[in-house]
Amino acid sequence: MKKNTNKSGITAVLVGAGARGKDAYGKWALKNKDKIRFVAVAEPIQERREIFANEWNIPIEYQFSTWVKLLNDKVGTIADACLVCTQDQMHTAPALKALELGYHVLLEKPMATSEENCKKLVQKSEEMNKQLRICHVARYTTLFSKIKEAIKDGLIGQIINIEHSENVAYWHFPHGYVRGTWRRASESSPVILAKTCHDLDLLYWLVESKSKFVHSFGELTHYKPENTPKGAPDRCIEGCPIAEDCPWYSPRLYLHGKPIIRIMKRSKKRRLRFFAELLLNHRTFLKYLSYLVKPLKKLLEWKRWPATVITEDLSYEGKMKALKEGPWGRCVYKCDNDVPDHQIVSIQFENGVTASMTMHGHSFLDGRWIRISGSKGTLMGKFTYGGEKLVYHDHRYVKDKVLWEMDITFEAHSDGDAGLMESFVSSLLNEDKQKEALTSARESLESHIMGFAAEKSRLEKIVVNMDDMR
Repeated sequence: MKKNTNKSGITAVLVGAGARGKDAYGKWALKNKDKIRFVAVAEPIQERREIFANEWNIPIEYQFSTWVKLLNDKVGTIADACLVCTQDQMHTAPALKALELGYHVLLEKPMATSEENCKKLVQKSEEMNKQLRICHVARYTTLFSKIKEAIKDGLIGQIINIEHSENVAYWHFPHGYVRGTWRRASESSPVILAKTCHDLDLLYWLVESKSKFVHSFGELTHYKPENTPKGAPDRCIEGCPIAEDCPWYSPRLYLHGKPIIRIMKRSKKRRLRFFAELLLNHRTFLKYLSYLVKPLKKLLEWKRWPATVITEDLSYEGKMKALKEGPWGRCVYKCDNDVPDHQIVSIQFENGVTASMTMHGHSFLDGRWIRISGSKGTLMGKFTYGGEKLVYHDHRYVKDKVLWEMDITFEAHSDGDAGLMESFVSSLLNEDKQKEALTSARESLESHIMGFAAEKSRLEKIVVNMDDMR
């Protein structure tokens, strides 16, 4: 087939039109049609495929049910870039084929579920002289960019130690790692990669040194059958006797988004706090008010993430059907999950810096917290659904200074998704911009190897010498 062109920007094909491909990167693209245009899509779920195709006026001959039908020698290279946003274990094959065909590739994290496949991808991208950009979006957020800038400017002197925590909320962790897609390592990837490869990548980026030793502990402690409350059914909607008191009652999250709406009460904006109170405790009044204030209707019906993950039919009936038949309606104690719900990783870097990274699925608030202690000062950062803040503590003058602060955004990665897309697209439009990219396939490989080492350490109860991993 003939390669499609876009005079004002780049052209792209999408493999996987789900939460990341369609709803994150596709959403940015719709706002930036002067920079990127999608000309083909491969997605097995017909409804998702058709929605994306309609958004981009993609003709039927460029709509594919599998990536194999899109990425083959007969079709050829029909665009500049290929975005691969499939499930974890389906990353390697389409990404390798896209590189072989001559596409630049934007690949969702983790890049692969084995060390061997990670290395294959990096080698292929270098062999073909094509970009392979892994979606380590945290590097592109304003907060972590400010942290990097402060370190570069010598604000805290020599880095000595970093304490980093990935706090996954009590409602978020079960959505993805108990009921959801990443609940079993053998069917997706170890949680230390699936959830925290962002965090390991951040540590490597900030320290600017390879890791020397890695040690990790982690267990599945709470979300398992022996903790099932008496009388709890297999599914929440089957008359659970403790539904009112259970934090994980699925209709509360997917039908009304209440755990997420509660975050609005942390906002500095009085208006958001007011509407949060109405949504949580005065829904009948708000229903009438929504006839005058149209955006309120969407909040009442909750047609946002994570409801968008469980079904394409976001009506009340559609969501109830998903909770009745799909995995997200199950009792959190009666799922087939096996990944740890808490894990810690200790790292000794080659330049002497020590760091710890904690992941757990029981936080009151979703987000990342980081403390970086240096010889001259300390940086304290909070990157959460409830807002962001970066504070510098000066050792000499014992003064505190706020370097960055932002209110609630309701975006999972703040401005990271947009920053990544802007960087990737700009680098294809202008070669000089490629030199400014914050990450590369080779750099992403390093943080992934750290993840594999952490899982090896956890399972084998050993300290891993990273020279052996490389």
